Amino acid sequence: MTRKIGIIGDGHVGATVANYIVVNGLVDDLVMIDKNEAKVNADAIDFREGMPNLPFHTNITVNDYDALKDADIVISALGKIKLSNNDSDNRFAELSFNIDQVKEVAPKIRDSGFNGILIAITNPVDVITQLYQQITGLPKKHVIGTGTLLDSARMKQAVGEKLGIDSRSVTGYNLGEHGNSQFTAWSTVRALDQPITELAKSRNLDLDALDQAARYGGFTVMQGKGYTSYGIASAAVRLAKTVLSDARTVLPVSNYRSDYGVYFSYPVVVGRDGIIEDVPLDLTDEEKDKLQASADFIKKNIEKYGEK
Repeated sequence: MTRKIGIIGDGHVGATVANYIVVNGLVDDLVMIDKNEAKVNADAIDFREGMPNLPFHTNITVNDYDALKDADIVISALGKIKLSNNDSDNRFAELSFNIDQVKEVAPKIRDSGFNGILIAITNPVDVITQLYQQITGLPKKHVIGTGTLLDSARMKQAVGEKLGIDSRSVTGYNLGEHGNSQFTAWSTVRALDQPITELAKSRNLDLDALDQAARYGGFTVMQGKGYTSYGIASAAVRLAKTVLSDARTVLPVSNYRSDYGVYFSYPVVVGRDGIIEDVPLDLTDEEKDKLQASADFIKKNIEKYGEK
């Protein structure tokens, strides 16, 4: 059975996602779509010219929405990063522009007959993921945002660096919005086979400082090069691979939370059928309050910047 992924948006992030996919031979067929035809065609040629030096072959199709019909996954990487550059601490700065883009793209995805898993990277990702679901009519469990998969990685990197261990040896989650209201749920974090709350006492760790490192890591990258790409692309590719291989992995991704009436990040089991099941967490009362505040923040900003 062939594997196919479509990528909508060939900017810094979309092109990096495509590169990971081609270099690692993740799929047999890749569909690349972007309004900038010169750029997307150039990237397609560039990838094809690289294939003689790769151990994999990938068939690449450009700007053909009909080719998405039998895709396993469509990844939305569209956006206008210059809007965030003008307001670098606010992911909602892109909302009005990206809403218009999604309204143009989502019906084309729907009309292609696509019936796979839709993964949204586009910011503000929780709102955009919900909009994609509403327009495409795909089941909620089949429309997923990368959410705090990246923020959780940033937290693990900060904790691992502080403890002098590999970041992959740290477990736990950042929850809520992929944005200013997200937070590290320290009750879920473990390292060196101990709860981080206990380690903090013996190692004199400043959890607030580590939370800030996870929260604002992306803005540090933005200030340095004007955009982020590698971290978020690796998160998106990990999510796509989890779906393709039916890995049934627990991931903190943006998914629809019926009890809050909004998309935000909370750990779920992800597999070939999208969101397989919820993962209950024993959060502290303070963390529950922060989660509610994050949900409220998303709703408030939908009203402020987007559609009611």
